[in-house]
Amino acid sequence: MKKILFTLVVLLGFLSVHAQTTTTPQPVDIAKVLKFTNDNFDMGKIVFGKPTEFTVDIENISNAAITLDNVMVGCGCTTPRYTKGEIAPGAHASVVLGFNGSSLGNFSKSATIFFSGNLTKAVSFHGVGVQ
Repeated sequence: MKKILFTLVVLLGFLSVHAQTTTTPQPVDIAKVLKFTNDNFDMGKIVFGKPTEFTVDIENISNAAITLDNVMVGCGCTTPRYTKGEIAPGAHASVVLGFNGSSLGNFSKSATIFFSGNLTKAVSFHGVGVQ
């Protein structure tokens, strides 16, 4: 009985030390992996009710492939167009964000782009709706 108890104490001690020395992976800085163009786009003045769109260019500047998984928009007035899939090192992908033009005055909208490895990028656009 003493041997079993001793073995159990040693095993628990080992697991406790091992758990304390295990490191948590650090989050990856997306700017070191992907380069974005038009991620804060100024639409300027747009005519009320006239749909418009712009393109966010994404370049993979890392040495590993990244997968574009999803795009979620902040409201129903914005529609995304994109192709899910892998972006090879040095390659580009694009996300087209359409806006239905349903705002008068200043507006600001957003979307979130999701990539493999729990990487996300918030993009935005703004402008002024005029008559």
